Amino acid sequence: MTQLNEERSVKHIVVVGGGSAGWLAAGVLASKLKSTFQITLIESPSVSSIGVGEGSWPSLRDTLIDIGIEEKHFLTACKASFKQGSTFVNWRKPEQTNSLQQEHVYHHPFTVPVGYNELDIHSCWQAFASNEKYENAFSLQAAMCEANKAPKQVSTPDYAHVLNYGYHFDATALATLLHAHCTEKLNVVYKQAHITSVNNDSEGYIASVTTEDGIQINGDLFIDCSGSQGILIDKHYNVPWHSIEDIMLNNRAIAVQAPYANNDDVISSATIATAQSCGWTWDIGLQHRRGVGLVYSDHFTTQQQAEETLLAHVSKRLPKEHVRELDVRSIRFTPGYREQFWVKNCLSLGMSSGFIEPLEASAIAMVELGIRMLCDAFPQNFTHMKWVEERYNRRFHYRWQRVIDFLKLHYVLSNNNTPYWLAQRDSSTIPDSLAQLLDVWRFQSPSRLDLIENEEIFPSASYQYVLYGMEFQTLPSALQITRSSAQKAQDIRQKMQQTKTAYLQGLPTNRDLLSQIIASKNKEQTHDLIGFR
Repeated sequence: MTQLNEERSVKHIVVVGGGSAGWLAAGVLASKLKSTFQITLIESPSVSSIGVGEGSWPSLRDTLIDIGIEEKHFLTACKASFKQGSTFVNWRKPEQTNSLQQEHVYHHPFTVPVGYNELDIHSCWQAFASNEKYENAFSLQAAMCEANKAPKQVSTPDYAHVLNYGYHFDATALATLLHAHCTEKLNVVYKQAHITSVNNDSEGYIASVTTEDGIQINGDLFIDCSGSQGILIDKHYNVPWHSIEDIMLNNRAIAVQAPYANNDDVISSATIATAQSCGWTWDIGLQHRRGVGLVYSDHFTTQQQAEETLLAHVSKRLPKEHVRELDVRSIRFTPGYREQFWVKNCLSLGMSSGFIEPLEASAIAMVELGIRMLCDAFPQNFTHMKWVEERYNRRFHYRWQRVIDFLKLHYVLSNNNTPYWLAQRDSSTIPDSLAQLLDVWRFQSPSRLDLIENEEIFPSASYQYVLYGMEFQTLPSALQITRSSAQKAQDIRQKMQQTKTAYLQGLPTNRDLLSQIIASKNKEQTHDLIGFR
């Protein structure tokens, strides 16, 4: 690297691509960087965002706070609802009871069990509450999800909570909201144009991009948020895509936007993931509609069969005459990630960086983690950037591997016996890293000893929720529960019973809280208009 490039500072960031990834990146950077930095976002006028992922983790609350968006405004503009975790239906074969088929249901809530960091929760569950589901032994959130309760009350301040929560939202509306906020309040420069060429300097760094109308846009750091096109990371730098279709078999999805039935407007407090013979369906409740889709592998079913499966699922809550009117959207993808995420002065985020499948809503979370690492180690100049690039690539290789392990865990614990599910748990498809952990977890429950990074994407508590929700067996610990730990566990459970009654009485439903918030927001807007007149 020449001395000129070594000393070249990073002052102009160019984001290529809009959608949730591009606008979140632009918004966070514009809100955190000093006013001497310039941020430009270039978006093609004819490329629409996929918008498959309409669920977030609780981390989106912090991201929206950073960007400076009022929660009521977000909820109103994006028709959003509160999400407190994921509910899994029939990921294990239902039991037969008196010839009637019973559903197998478990929850992965966002709130870790009470006392998780002080107690061996698995041992305490087995000792004091073995007749209860693991998720209910030291947590109330699963019960609140079953009651469709909201995570707080209308008087609770923006982004604060009684129970930890993320969101379900309209992804297209989020991009529109962020676009307006970033350009009007954060001075992000917006260019709507096709990029026709990417121009390097003498050392292979991107110096500029040229649009179809001949305009050249210079930059120091380029962020590729162009989705599966990978305009910079793929088409320019030719970074290979590392396919994991041999591990995560799904490569197709179909989706519909289903209205609520007249007599059914319940907004679920969790993403509902239901196992089907050929894959699994997601069901996400927004204010105005449900987003419902089926993830599957085209090696085991045809698109027509997949559509029949999806529409049969939708028909459980929507009259068939309405189901026939739905527009089914098809999405093809190759699960995997880039062999490098950061090359020279180009960072890839979103689907240009990697995509596995919608399970557990990891896609937007990986975007947020990427933006946070960029902000925490923002390159001062190109010498600094070399080190940031190396660390970023190493960290995100690890993170994608952990995403794969965690998502695959859901499949390997199933006992469904259709060809699709048998293939999903075939030993040849299970990563060695996960196989080793599963072997360890036969003898001890998941803990910090298994997940050693200081910023694990999924904590050990999440593994416990899935393992024991799927009826995995871990041998009792060799250690005795001390008297003080036993007393603490029993005190927690006693207090939980009192709290459960209070929550069931005091927390509104998801629908009721959203109606109150929207009414309050509309009242404020009306008051502002009257004042303006």
